[in-house]
Amino acid sequence: MKNTFLVAALTVVAFTNSAFAQDNISVVGSSSVMPLMEVFGETYQKTHPEVFIEVQGPGSSAGIRAAKNQSADIGMASRELASSEEESDLHNKVIARDGIAVVVNPSNSVKSLTAQQIHDIYAGEIKNWKEVGGADKPIVPVTRDTASGTRGAFEEIMMLTKELNGIKVTAITQHAQVTNGNGHSKTMAAQNPFAISYISLGSVDSSVTPVQVNGTAATVENVKNGSYKVARPFQVLYKGTPNTRTQKFLDWMFTSEAQKIVAEGGYISIK
Repeated sequence: MKNTFLVAALTVVAFTNSAFAQDNISVVGSSSVMPLMEVFGETYQKTHPEVFIEVQGPGSSAGIRAAKNQSADIGMASRELASSEEESDLHNKVIARDGIAVVVNPSNSVKSLTAQQIHDIYAGEIKNWKEVGGADKPIVPVTRDTASGTRGAFEEIMMLTKELNGIKVTAITQHAQVTNGNGHSKTMAAQNPFAISYISLGSVDSSVTPVQVNGTAATVENVKNGSYKVARPFQVLYKGTPNTRTQKFLDWMFTSEAQKIVAEGGYISIK
């Protein structure tokens, strides 16, 4: 009788454990992609309770490495891969894009800049608006704090990094005013007629004017068609053939439900 009871009890425990068991999907990489991926995971798990999606954001380079060595099911990157990082069986797909608008005060007569001019302004090499066709007034560059993913992308796109003793550091002038958020960055340009700043494209409103970059306007359409270059891809990466549960999650990221989340989050959907 005791043995029969024990077998029955163990059977119940095994059934219970299997009923509540979850298949983990590990996602590692860009801290900029992480907030979007966390919402993806939470939303997906509502209809797939058997899956647990664990998201970590140590950075794009770490995400690429994790995908390559398969220490994670999915890697995340908010930049293009370097040629040295590419492998024939390493797959990367863009799940969203993030446009970065370079903005000035609406009273500023300068409405267009080249990427080189923007670089030179933030590097402290161009210091007066008259050097780029504006008024004879000092330029006040505004940048984000060093923890900002937007700043990291802006530095990369505008080539505003340099090596110092073998370590990559920022090349943005120390005279730039530092803000701690998108809203503060926008306010600085809105309130100072001589300021220049950069913010997420979705944050642009009538309080600031986005300048054309290399003759191209900062619009969602131009980010989508690739003509506006001050933008970054939000990519997922995986090596070889994913397992079934990971493939289903990857496929879901391209559905209308997921892409609606992209747009609602202030990013640019790929559909």
